[in-house]
Amino acid sequence: MPTLEEKILRLKKEKDALILSHYYQRPDIQAIADHVCDSFEMARRASLASAKILVICGVRFMAESAKILNPDKIVLLPTADAGCPMADMICPEDILSLRQNHPEAAVVCYINSAASVKAVSDICCTSSSALRIVRALPQRQIIFVPDQNLGAYVANQIPEKEIILFPGFCPIHNDVTVEDVLSARRAHPHAQMLMHPECRPEVLAYADYIGSTSGIIETALASTARTFIIATEKEIADGLRKLAPEKEFFTITNRFLCPDMKKTRLKDIIESLETQKHEINMAPEEITAAAQSLERMVGVR
Repeated sequence: MPTLEEKILRLKKEKDALILSHYYQRPDIQAIADHVCDSFEMARRASLASAKILVICGVRFMAESAKILNPDKIVLLPTADAGCPMADMICPEDILSLRQNHPEAAVVCYINSAASVKAVSDICCTSSSALRIVRALPQRQIIFVPDQNLGAYVANQIPEKEIILFPGFCPIHNDVTVEDVLSARRAHPHAQMLMHPECRPEVLAYADYIGSTSGIIETALASTARTFIIATEKEIADGLRKLAPEKEFFTITNRFLCPDMKKTRLKDIIESLETQKHEINMAPEEITAAAQSLERMVGVR
């Protein structure tokens, strides 16, 4: 009897499917994916895909982004209720209100948002591209939505721009406190502290490195240091232990777990491939509107 993994590999070939997994997914999901990456690379891979079916092992906004960039392809989200609390904190009306108050500003929308929000934004960004994109925009005034922590980090790095923040946040990253940092420092005084910019500004002040998920991984692997405290989802520290067993990796707090990212199971992928269950469908006008902000993001180098 074939294993679940063998069944997925067979279905993937039969259906001409490409499986994209986020770094925060379970290890067994990552193992059967064609590519394991952060949200920016997922968007880029989706835009370059030649497969007929895209299976997005992540959360809803990632699957929506894949559909926006590939409107003629079948895009599947194996677990329909895998959402993003940050994405739920903002709606298009919030952006329209901000535009009224700041008519000269460009709207930069973090990719962790719904398609309807992307549709009324000027350009999207990810944590790995936020600085590059804000620097590239001609406008001095920037409305940054929805993550106030990433936006504050951008404002600190690019003081020549006026960054208008929206009060959204990732509940998991925002939950990290200065006491968590100090406790981790006491436990591992010689460790390098690598942080995701979705953490609060007062927490980021203690970082040795601030960057995207992929940036954290690349920095840890390239560094000559031997011990690291990882301030992002626990799956990253777990994965780094496998990639660099000669080094030590500690998650800054055991609360660092995204429940939505852990919802996808192998059986969900099989069911989705067999039946096209949980296909992402969007109105053509919404795709057209949202595509502009995503395509601009992918095009910025």
